[in-house]
Amino acid sequence: MAYFSSEDEARLQSMLRQLLQSVKEKITGAPSLECAEEILLHLEETDENFHNYEFVKYLRQYIYSTLGAMIEEEMEKCTSDQNQGEGPGYDTLVQHVTKVTQESKEYKEMMHSLKNVMMVVVESLINKFEEDQIRNKEMQKKTVKEKCSNYCTDNCSDSDSSFNQSYKFSQGKLQLLLEQLDPGQPKAVRLEAMQTLCSTPPSDVLNCENWTTLCEKLTVCLADPDPAFNDRILKFYAQTFTLSPLHMTKEIYTSLARHLELYFLSGENHIPTLLTGVDVTHPNVIRLLKKVRLLNEYQKEVPSFWIRHPEKYMEEIVGSTLSLLSIKHDQSLLVSQKILDPIYFLALLDVKAVWFNKWMHAYYSRTVVLRLLEKKYKSLITTSVQQCVQYFESCENMRSDVNLLRPKHCGNKQKTFYSGQELQYIYFVHSLCLLGRLLIYTQGRKLFPVKLTNGKDSVSLTDLLVLFIRLIYYSPSCPKMTVTTHAEDYSPASLVTEVLWILCDQKECATECLYKSPVIDAFLEPIRNLMKETEAAPNCSETALIHIADVLARIASVEEGLFILLYGENMNSSKDENPTGAHLIAQFSKKLLDEDISVFSGSEMLPVVKAAFISVCRQMYSTCEGLQVLIPYNLHDSIAKAWKKTSLLSERIPTPVEGSDSISSVSQESQNIMAWEENLLDDLLNFASTPRGLLLLQKTGSINDCVTFMFNRYAKKLQVSRHKNFGYGVMVTQVASTAAGAVALRNSGFISALVTELWAILECGRDDVRVTHPRSTPVDPIDRSCQKSFLALVNLLSYPAVYELISNQDIPNKSEYSLREVPTCIVNSCLILLLLLINHMKILDLKSLERKDIIDRLIILNSEAKIRSLFNYEQSHIFGLRLLSVLCCDLDTLLLLESQYQVSAVLLNAQEENVLEVDGGNRDFIIDGLSVERNHVLVRINLIGGPLERILPPRALQKGNDPYPWPMFSSCPLPNCYLSEVTKRVDPKQDNDDIGKLLSPFKISDKQAEWIENCRVQFRQTMRTKPNIISGAILAELLEKFVLDLTENPSDCYFPTVEYKGNYQNLPKTIQMEEIQFRGMTLVYYPGFIGIQQGATDANVKNESLSSVQQLGIKMTVRYGKFLNLLDDGAENDLTLVLKHSERFLKQQQATIKSSLRCLQGRYPGHDWFVSSLFLMMLGDKEKTLMFLQKFSRLLTSAFLWLPRLHISKYLPTDISESGIHPIYFCGAHYIEMLLKTEVPLVFSAFHMSGFTPSQICQQWITQCFWNYLDWIEICHYIATCVFLGPDYQIYICICILKHLQQDILKHTQSQDLQIFLKEEALHGFRVSDYFEYMENLEQNYRPMLLQDMKSIRVQST
Repeated sequence: MAYFSSEDEARLQSMLRQLLQSVKEKITGAPSLECAEEILLHLEETDENFHNYEFVKYLRQYIYSTLGAMIEEEMEKCTSDQNQGEGPGYDTLVQHVTKVTQESKEYKEMMHSLKNVMMVVVESLINKFEEDQIRNKEMQKKTVKEKCSNYCTDNCSDSDSSFNQSYKFSQGKLQLLLEQLDPGQPKAVRLEAMQTLCSTPPSDVLNCENWTTLCEKLTVCLADPDPAFNDRILKFYAQTFTLSPLHMTKEIYTSLARHLELYFLSGENHIPTLLTGVDVTHPNVIRLLKKVRLLNEYQKEVPSFWIRHPEKYMEEIVGSTLSLLSIKHDQSLLVSQKILDPIYFLALLDVKAVWFNKWMHAYYSRTVVLRLLEKKYKSLITTSVQQCVQYFESCENMRSDVNLLRPKHCGNKQKTFYSGQELQYIYFVHSLCLLGRLLIYTQGRKLFPVKLTNGKDSVSLTDLLVLFIRLIYYSPSCPKMTVTTHAEDYSPASLVTEVLWILCDQKECATECLYKSPVIDAFLEPIRNLMKETEAAPNCSETALIHIADVLARIASVEEGLFILLYGENMNSSKDENPTGAHLIAQFSKKLLDEDISVFSGSEMLPVVKAAFISVCRQMYSTCEGLQVLIPYNLHDSIAKAWKKTSLLSERIPTPVEGSDSISSVSQESQNIMAWEENLLDDLLNFASTPRGLLLLQKTGSINDCVTFMFNRYAKKLQVSRHKNFGYGVMVTQVASTAAGAVALRNSGFISALVTELWAILECGRDDVRVTHPRSTPVDPIDRSCQKSFLALVNLLSYPAVYELISNQDIPNKSEYSLREVPTCIVNSCLILLLLLINHMKILDLKSLERKDIIDRLIILNSEAKIRSLFNYEQSHIFGLRLLSVLCCDLDTLLLLESQYQVSAVLLNAQEENVLEVDGGNRDFIIDGLSVERNHVLVRINLIGGPLERILPPRALQKGNDPYPWPMFSSCPLPNCYLSEVTKRVDPKQDNDDIGKLLSPFKISDKQAEWIENCRVQFRQTMRTKPNIISGAILAELLEKFVLDLTENPSDCYFPTVEYKGNYQNLPKTIQMEEIQFRGMTLVYYPGFIGIQQGATDANVKNESLSSVQQLGIKMTVRYGKFLNLLDDGAENDLTLVLKHSERFLKQQQATIKSSLRCLQGRYPGHDWFVSSLFLMMLGDKEKTLMFLQKFSRLLTSAFLWLPRLHISKYLPTDISESGIHPIYFCGAHYIEMLLKTEVPLVFSAFHMSGFTPSQICQQWITQCFWNYLDWIEICHYIATCVFLGPDYQIYICICILKHLQQDILKHTQSQDLQIFLKEEALHGFRVSDYFEYMENLEQNYRPMLLQDMKSIRVQST
């Protein structure tokens, strides 16, 4: 560009004019010069036509022609160096070339040349522009000043500042403006100067050298009494706040704050007093409020951008603000004569201290605010506390007149005058909100205690909270049913409640502020007074009680808050002496429900008060520990009675007649009653959160209504309550763990909806979506879209639910299935399990569907018709197999499915059909996803054993030439490779000498009690040191002797002696003797023991039969016993006789129960796993087994180890027997959840997050005596530990197992398959002996409570 012709200049002008014309709208819309510059700098990012502009093309071509060769040369050099390992990496290549280019001589010359050329072009454009401006000036006849302003505005985007352009706002002119603004100048001159200043871009003014002088001059001008001049200055300030950066607006803000500070400190200004009040129409007040409002608006805006600037700017803004607000006038004056301080006017404009909330929100600014408050301006906090104290005192002194203490609202009419009392109230609200925000933060709480201005009183953090709480029920409230929204928002009770809500949500803050005895006592003060039939508190209204209950509910919803309500700070859970908050709230709630409080008689607000306090109780009784404390009050009965009463009322509401005046009133009454009815149902439903609570709910007879209510909320995806951030998953799992709960879920439609949703995902999909958005082919065995439904089914199908829903249901096996048939139940809407069991999942007609159809369509896929009816055969079948695998981990479920549907045979047939004939007559299995899954399920359901006793084949293929080395099979027995060789199967029948040596530590004593205690001590010692010797014959001998001696002491027996009458009329008694020698041990027998002679017994039970589940269980037990080398041939017949005698013996102790539940129709619904385990422990000796059972049945431990022992037992209260809920669930599992929450809180939380419950999995483990979960020796140790040390050790062992699995549980919670892991996986690495020390610690802490409750099951009346 050595030569630059006039043609080139004209062409460049045209290009530049085109560019400017294209971006004109963007530039003119920019709020400031800096913004306009930013728009031009980022034009390439925001303008899609950027590269199409001729000027851009010209620049690109010019740069390429000048620097292109140099850039290419440098890039080739870098590439060559990089190949040799010396050059920069790929990521830094561009930066390197750019840096070299910019530092080159060619680049500098190009920029110099380009700058000269563009200066010529721009100068020419400016000259033309000036000529146009002169012509426009003559045509429009405007003043020179306005033209200059327009000129400046049009050109502000062309350079850094308009001072550098043709607008001649020179330093001399600014000096002239300063002189014109002098107070001594005429009004017109000063107004003209201010107008000129307002017309000038603020950035130009603030960048000038005389800015500091101008700022001082403006501060002086703010005091000018002329309204017009004052408005001009405030307009300039507002423009500056809006258009200028922080380092400039900071100066303006501090000058305004300083002016206001001087204004209030000066004694010459007429500042209103509390006596005169504030008239917002007064000119002086108007000017003052405008300045304060401008200050406040900036306070609320500045936090959004001050983090981008140095901290010193923020410190100056904060410091000037706090300095202004800390101004206090003479305190010696009477209150009525007190001059209003600046904070009164700020509170008038920002009642809830929004500015302070914003300043405290971010750590960056909060640190500065708190530091300055602590070091220089703590008086601001002191005066705020003082204002709250004064307001409380005024409430006490003048509570009879509501209007004296609260601002009057004029409806839609604008308020123009505020009295002194109203100003005091507004200041109180501002102080309350400020203090509430301050208490959230640790450093803010450290500012307490504060000393009040009288120099005597000191207010601590607890004192302040107590003051707040008392304000709720001491302060006046609005008239009921007529409160306007505005008045309610600013009522003291509502404001304090909002503050307390915020404190409740902050864990650390709540611990320091709320979870203190004085604070809780303050909440309970009006309740105590009401309970004493005295006035709760002066003017304590129903509204105040509702606010108190709301805060208490939030406190009870948090673990730490619940603890202090239940036990107080002194760990006192007694309801007699100094009852804790929980006892008092429960008593009060019960009185409310019984309408036993005369103060509220006939009150329209009574139902709302009831609901509020029951909500507090609900937060407590929905936890195990809370329910334990509240059980004595029988709240479930009171709530159920209230619900039934309300239901009757809702039925009696007359139907409104059209045109009647009573329509609105009847409609409102109906809505109130229905809302109260739903509220009570919700309260009842929350009892189902815990095992024992579920029993109480079932006793009320309202479980079906509650579950239907739950399903309606569940379908809407609502959470349990506003205080709980999770849904109904845990509650559904808890309900499904019982037979009655499963029936209620079926009747409510829950199961039908679940199956329909699952089928839609598996088979149907949505027709309107699949065409345009076809579903991806599933890769995982259980697709993510089905995972939620799969887990819901796993949670739902516990054995009590399975038995109740599918027992005695046959499969129809239709010859044809319609593709339109959609299943809606799992065998009657309950067992999708069976639906999905084996290869064929089908769709059933919603209306004509029978229970058996679902099993037929979704589980037993044993025909081509069923397979052809599936759209996604493989995915649906694998889903069914996975579900079957999980369900069959419950051995009772496995036996039921096997006895009714022969699932094992169906799977074997399916494997047989998957065989491929090869040359030479050999047969190979086709290895695919289905055959591999079926093989895994077959091994799982046909082999019994713990983690070291069986080998389960994997479900995934391996890499390499042999992807699946595990042999498949289509008939039994299974290949030997699945039988573990790790277990040492030694002969358990040691000789007498070995037994004597091993039993020597268990010394025989003449004193029975001494021997029993010594036996327990030695058992503990042996389990710690040599646990492996506690097995086989040794363990059998110990158990016999221990139980025999223990039952001879009546104080150790829980159940009475029962003479086994089973047709033994001709059976002589066994020889009665004092002592006999048995294998080196002295066994003591006492008169009254009835023996059993085999011949007569066998004859009496020969014609009796066992259930098909029991028969299959016997075969399974014998297989396992032979694998362990514990049983010989003939053991199957012996075990059959033992089970028949056991069933007959227990039948003598059963009551007659009338119930629709299938599990209560006669015999125990499952297999007796305890008797089977005991038979193996006794090495197949049926006489010893029966003898042991008869004695053992008298002990409390039998109620929890031997589940059939209490099946519809006459020793249980009738209501418990009719519930079908075993003590192992409502007592044992209840305490497992309670202890788990305390001992292993992370695991407890993991269960809740997964929507699963510890009670369900522990019930499964205990029911089947840990078969398939522990190795045989650990099962023996489990039973022996509970027999020797007590039934509470059953709970401790479950806690230890969950503690042992903690890391795995947390891992699988994250992967969202916790239920599957706990049900399918054995307890690897767990040994009872490893946790003996921990269990002894649990015993010390919990045994008194646990044993007391376990012993109460016979007389349970709650």
